[in-house]
Amino acid sequence: MADFFQKTGLPKALSLGYLGVMIFMMSEGLEQTWLSKYITDQNFNSATLFAVYGIAVTISSWLSGVISETFGLRRAMLAGFFIYLVGVVGYAGFGLPNLNWPVLMATYALKGLGYPLFAYSFVVWISYRVEQKTLSTAQGWFWFVFTGGYQVLGAYYGAWSFAHLGVIPTAWTSLVFATIGMVFAIFLNKAPDTNLFADPNATKGNKFKEFFRGLGIIRREPKVLAGGIVRIINTISQFAFLVYMPLYMRHMGLTDAQWASMWGIIFFINIFANLLFGFVGDRIGWRTTIEWFGGVGCAVGVLLFFYAPQISGNWWFILICGILWGIMLAAYVPLSALVPSLVTTDKGAAVSVLNLGAGLATFVGPLLVGLFATPASPVVGYTRVSWALAILYLCSSLMTWLFLKEKK
Repeated sequence: MADFFQKTGLPKALSLGYLGVMIFMMSEGLEQTWLSKYITDQNFNSATLFAVYGIAVTISSWLSGVISETFGLRRAMLAGFFIYLVGVVGYAGFGLPNLNWPVLMATYALKGLGYPLFAYSFVVWISYRVEQKTLSTAQGWFWFVFTGGYQVLGAYYGAWSFAHLGVIPTAWTSLVFATIGMVFAIFLNKAPDTNLFADPNATKGNKFKEFFRGLGIIRREPKVLAGGIVRIINTISQFAFLVYMPLYMRHMGLTDAQWASMWGIIFFINIFANLLFGFVGDRIGWRTTIEWFGGVGCAVGVLLFFYAPQISGNWWFILICGILWGIMLAAYVPLSALVPSLVTTDKGAAVSVLNLGAGLATFVGPLLVGLFATPASPVVGYTRVSWALAILYLCSSLMTWLFLKEKK
């Protein structure tokens, strides 16, 4: 068993924490295949619900690193779990059964506040506990369990449960996964989380002073700000594609079922690519991996995926091009190791900036579509969006080369 951890780069001391994050994220992913359609069928605006949820996720993602560094990792994760718990109880017990729109929005937003505080605090734990020479691999494992629980296991379970158990029982089962995940990540995970930060006996006033100091890291460390911008660009195409690719693919002759199947396969392979580029980053360099495979690779991948239906209507050919894009998307994994390494202290604050970038990508991607796409000539508009995305990826490569120099 020791050989397994050594060969794979999975930190043994934190292994139960990784398992806990995967199980917890299953609880968050189980509704993604059916909730939007269900809400729309009840004559509510699902876009508004997800917008409010997205704002909550962004705020919590931004604050998670600083909160965990200021008040303690286990405390931050436990707080995230309880916020999530309250959200699920209100959402499954009152919002959905009664179709009470204000309650549904408020409790769904609480879920959005809870899960990043739980999951992203674990990123800080990894940043402090894993040696720099294997940190990219360790972060690759985090994104493997995060995406695997959220996009794959949770999504597939949710689709099955929705069909066989119904809406309300499925919503309640998220409590089971969240609780099991919490137990593994916080109580069964015995990795030390003390003596990592400032004096744990500091007064409450000093803790809040340190909290607000952490939020100011962008002003003190411009390189961390550059890392946050690169993180926005990382997944900007993912959220832009969610808006216009289904419409574009339908226009090019693919059915909705073919597109949904393609999207699922792309992200199934993406979770393993997260592991791959964790290893690659530790071997050829974090910055090199992000520059060439991430920035340049995604620029090529976006354009290849977009033009694939125009080159050939063959579903397999389009899928292969999409898989290439999805693989290159994972090449930004070393960013989670690189940016915290730019600072000696306040690593949690640096992680918070990355998390803020991840949250902002959910808004900037669709915003880009709104700016460049035109209803009167959709394919021309989608072409502009695709080229804008490619240019942004090249800009991220340049920013990485200029500003994100690894510390030896």
